[in-house]
Amino acid sequence: MSLIGKEVQSFQAKAFKQGEFIDVSNENFKGQWSVVCFYPADFSFVCPTELEDLQNNYAALKELGAEVYSVSTDTHFVHKGWHDSSEKIGKIEYAMIGDPSQQLSRQFDVLNEEDGLADRGTFIIDPDGVIQTVEVNAGGIGRDADNLIGKIKAAQYVRNNPGEVCPAKWEEGEETLTPSLDLVGKI
Repeated sequence: MSLIGKEVQSFQAKAFKQGEFIDVSNENFKGQWSVVCFYPADFSFVCPTELEDLQNNYAALKELGAEVYSVSTDTHFVHKGWHDSSEKIGKIEYAMIGDPSQQLSRQFDVLNEEDGLADRGTFIIDPDGVIQTVEVNAGGIGRDADNLIGKIKAAQYVRNNPGEVCPAKWEEGEETLTPSLDLVGKI
């Protein structure tokens, strides 16, 4: 079942962020854009490259009004240990949510039940707490955080301009489309 257009369900979790343990809930996803990136495990191989890439794009995402959250089925204690021992992960400023109960991974439909780890799922959530984009990759395929910037800009444009849609490869300032009967078969 698609999660697009669904509101994030209620949850409570612990996270590690900038030297502190914090509480995170579905309420954190309201009033701002949110990027939630699930990954399989701390102290692994592809994961640190993705999380560092997210950090490298964190300022640009914040400029768009988006907060970033990473999630794995590890605990917030393990996130701290990884943060303290890895050069790449030590740079991270966004919240690293622990999901040892697998509640979030199940809720976002990215839990690999066989191994108890989350798949590589990326979700963009609007300020109402509603999921606008979903991307899920196989374990060996890393993501590119640069792609999130364009997706958030498009989602923000569509939200602020009802009746218009953004075509493929749309960039801010480019022409959009207004679906209508006159447009059918003309694209």
